[in-house]
Amino acid sequence: MGMTSAVEQLHAVQARIAGAEREAGREPGAVTLVAVSKTFEADAIRPVLEAGQRVFGENRVQEAQGKWPALRDAFPGIELHLIGPLQSNKAREAVALFDVIETVDREKIAAELAKEIARQGRAPKLYVQVNTGSEPQKAGIEPREAVAFVKRCRDVHGLAVEGLMCIPPADENPGPHFALLEKLAGEAGVGKLSMGMSGDYETAVAFGATSVRVGSAIFGGRAGTSPST
Repeated sequence: MGMTSAVEQLHAVQARIAGAEREAGREPGAVTLVAVSKTFEADAIRPVLEAGQRVFGENRVQEAQGKWPALRDAFPGIELHLIGPLQSNKAREAVALFDVIETVDREKIAAELAKEIARQGRAPKLYVQVNTGSEPQKAGIEPREAVAFVKRCRDVHGLAVEGLMCIPPADENPGPHFALLEKLAGEAGVGKLSMGMSGDYETAVAFGATSVRVGSAIFGGRAGTSPST
């Protein structure tokens, strides 16, 4: 996909989100588009920034460190989301760079993040990732443990958890997973729901997503990979 077409695709995705909001009877602008820029160079991201997009998702701390400091200098108001798994030894860098960390999913990470937030005086917004499909290979807390874990993050670690995030199994209808996440968010008392990717973001809007993570539908597929965001 060329540069111009990433911007065209961005506008098409924005229009589809707006249509899905209308259809679901939600307020215009209720859903934030997180443009997933992982594996794309700064040159591919810049046109999308120039078109006004300010919220981006990255999978890896190190890759993001290589691109975003310079882009931040050039474009005000960027909000950067970490949407990939976080190793505890990367907590320091993650807290320094990201505005939202969507992948809090275990005690050790909660403790490390709490330590770094106190040390740096910088508090990214935090979401707990829920493994709605209970897939052994996938990150995220088990659904039956999610509400108690959010409470522990708050009470034990002093973390302000704002939302939940999920990545449904690729081969299943995402609707029940989105419904489960929405139900758990209500029980946990969090208002934000990060769910929906390139293939199912309109469905996610209908189920109450407050943000959707869209990569390949904007930037195109990555070389030699099948679209996964």
